[in-house]
Amino acid sequence: MNAQQLKNAILQEAIEGRLVPQDPNEEPASVLLARIRKEKERLVKEGKLKKKDLIEIPISEDEIPFEIPESWEWCSLGSVISLLSGRDLTPQDYNDNNDGIPYITGASNFEGGSLVINRWTPKPVSISKYGDLLITCKGTIGTMAFNTVGDIHIARQVMAISPYIIDLNFIKFYLMRIVSELDKKAKSIIPGISREDILTASFPLPPLAEQKRIVAKIEELLPKVEEYGKAQEALDKLNEELPERLKKSILQEAIEGRLVPQDPNDEPASVLLAKIRKEKEQLVKEGKLKKKDLIETPITDDEIPFEIPESWEWCRLGNIGLFERGSGIKRDETFESGYPCVRYGEMYTKYKYAPTFGKTVSFTSKSVFEKCRKAHKGDLFMALTGENKQDISLAAQYVGDEEVAVGGDLCHLTTLEVYGLYFVYLINSTYFSNKKEILATGDIIVHISTDKLASIPIPLPPLAEQHRIVEKLEQVLGEIDKLKV
Repeated sequence: MNAQQLKNAILQEAIEGRLVPQDPNEEPASVLLARIRKEKERLVKEGKLKKKDLIEIPISEDEIPFEIPESWEWCSLGSVISLLSGRDLTPQDYNDNNDGIPYITGASNFEGGSLVINRWTPKPVSISKYGDLLITCKGTIGTMAFNTVGDIHIARQVMAISPYIIDLNFIKFYLMRIVSELDKKAKSIIPGISREDILTASFPLPPLAEQKRIVAKIEELLPKVEEYGKAQEALDKLNEELPERLKKSILQEAIEGRLVPQDPNDEPASVLLAKIRKEKEQLVKEGKLKKKDLIETPITDDEIPFEIPESWEWCRLGNIGLFERGSGIKRDETFESGYPCVRYGEMYTKYKYAPTFGKTVSFTSKSVFEKCRKAHKGDLFMALTGENKQDISLAAQYVGDEEVAVGGDLCHLTTLEVYGLYFVYLINSTYFSNKKEILATGDIIVHISTDKLASIPIPLPPLAEQHRIVEKLEQVLGEIDKLKV
């Protein structure tokens, strides 16, 4: 049960007579009603009420929603209150320089149960008096505050309630409970409640002394409900954030070599790096790489952010594969079928945190496909441009069998001798994200170059351990995903 549900339950208990015990020695509500009628008759004689105000709308059995104690009475709310409707003023009749009496126009003037005054009028027509209960009745409905100011002109979005003898706080709590039901009765396209809705509402009237006990009990309980609500919100926020926090923590454990145990029989990462260099040298001989691609910038001690196992090595992302930037593919060059392609925006909308995808959602023509650079099965995709630093360079691995055209502001990384999926997780880790945010440029549109991406230091495990890490990650992250359900 959330805070609002608990609050509603307390209010429902209150208006059904179950929140505080009844006292058989108290004056029953039937006598209170007689006193109210007598008071209204006096006001008619004094010319302060009209005879029509003495008319009481009877409550039929069909209109009684629940049982109430014997000492209570059912009546229409209009039998025990006076209701003032507001009237709008034209701009020339109000001001913002404190000339006249306050002018309350709607929900924007209600804040935390108090009134915010920012307009005044020297020509008031619908005047609420000190002590009235003000309630918004159009647009945002059911917002309430007591008039603690004095004479106030109210607009048509507001009504003012004053009681005959009974406790106005009890009426406020009653309205808080039924306002959603009154809203459902609204006949207008604009959300709102009418005078008739309020005046004809079935009202459970307790003895006056019990009204005061009920109000005191509610005022004691609602602050506790509010505290409960804040605690619940904090817990909900924690539950919402916890899976992602856990994922980030697990990824960090993985790239620091603490997720799975090391195996001394594994071929160390230093040997793996030597194999990658040898493969690059062969690609240079074949003319597929340039000699400059063999240059490796050493990693300084200042660049190493954490300790890694002895069998691991620090290297740069560019050391473990071949980076290639994509070509521009315009939106009007994509179709529902044709030759598969990936545009950079899809990295955020379709492949974000994938970590793999086997089919594209976009296709292009043969002519565009042929002029674009291609990615192949196993390549890692990263966006170089985005609306924020968190989204750029999020990685996803393409696992489809067809060649894929690579759009502009995208790069793909062809890994050599390593397990590509491990590097998807590494690139999507908090460590890597922090590094790329430092290197990225731009405010509204953020960009990072392939050279900067390639320069980021990464922890490289032995190949066998890369596989064990991914296997463990998929198991653990799958369990974390179940927490969201």
